[in-house]
Amino acid sequence: MLVLGIESSCDETAAALVNDRKEILASTVLTQSEHKNFGGVVPELAARAHLEHIDEIIGETFAQAAIIPRDIDAVAVAAGPGLIGGVTVGVMAAKSLALALDKPFIALNHLEAHALVARLHTDIAYPYLLLLTSGGHCQILVVEDVGRFKRLGTTIDDAAGEAFDKTSKMLGLGYPGGPIVEKMAALGDDTRFVLPRPLYNSPDCDLSFSGLKTAVRKIIESYSPDGQIEHAIMRKRDIADICACFQKAVGDVFTRKLERAIAYFLQHYPTGRYLVTAGGVAANLYLRERLQKLCQRTGLQFAAPPINLCTDNGVMIAWAGVEHALRQMYSPLDFKPRPRWPLDENAPKAQGAGGVKA
Repeated sequence: MLVLGIESSCDETAAALVNDRKEILASTVLTQSEHKNFGGVVPELAARAHLEHIDEIIGETFAQAAIIPRDIDAVAVAAGPGLIGGVTVGVMAAKSLALALDKPFIALNHLEAHALVARLHTDIAYPYLLLLTSGGHCQILVVEDVGRFKRLGTTIDDAAGEAFDKTSKMLGLGYPGGPIVEKMAALGDDTRFVLPRPLYNSPDCDLSFSGLKTAVRKIIESYSPDGQIEHAIMRKRDIADICACFQKAVGDVFTRKLERAIAYFLQHYPTGRYLVTAGGVAANLYLRERLQKLCQRTGLQFAAPPINLCTDNGVMIAWAGVEHALRQMYSPLDFKPRPRWPLDENAPKAQGAGGVKA
């Protein structure tokens, strides 16, 4: 089983070829540079860039693998959630290929691709517990099987990735913020500033990072002679210490909420063995270490995709496509791109308002 995967949901135009032997035959990713001056992704610019480059990216992927399009068994694409312009470009390209080649079409939830990609490199059996932190999404779920998820908790406002990006922007560090904040945090003192841990003591698995972001803003404003964040005068040491304290706060919140989720998971899914993290924030090595230690305390095994497969890529789409194709879970060609697509859309919530309660 060989699947072409196409990704265009945000600011990466990507394609990959993956087979059911877990071999990556080719992977091509173009990260758009048009957005750096804006401190975030501009949807219209992203859509135009996808349209300009997607044919080239797909062609390069086939050339890299030294195969022809007719050699594939199915075409998979990120059909949502995401920026609707970019998602539409990818879906139309995938539909065109599937129709021209007379191959099955697989419309994938972009978040499910993140959720499943760790299985490409680690022998992880279903069910497993997942911390998914991708862009504006931050959820704790049980992955019961392909297409079957139970949400235990979710962000009620900003996601962790958004908080990293906004903290970086407020500090003048640039975009994307996650890698920059992590790098600065390694140089800082994570005990210098007192920051909140939102929802830390709430008896559920829901998450919140808006208050943490606001607290960071207030600290930065205290370095400004007129209280305006753009006039703040800060030393490199101050910036590093803020980043370190911010990152530690995120790690504390994740650990606390996952302790509750693990208790629920072990009780209701006694055959489960893994805690997996996936999505862009999962590339953060400090947070990986925190989750590894949590697993050591609770008896679970920890797994995460390779760093290069945490951010958006075609490999995760192709691999999720393989998992769907092996179960003959195909999509009709009239499938409509979806800007919003809850991962647990067809699954009941875990018992308790807002998720699991300890």
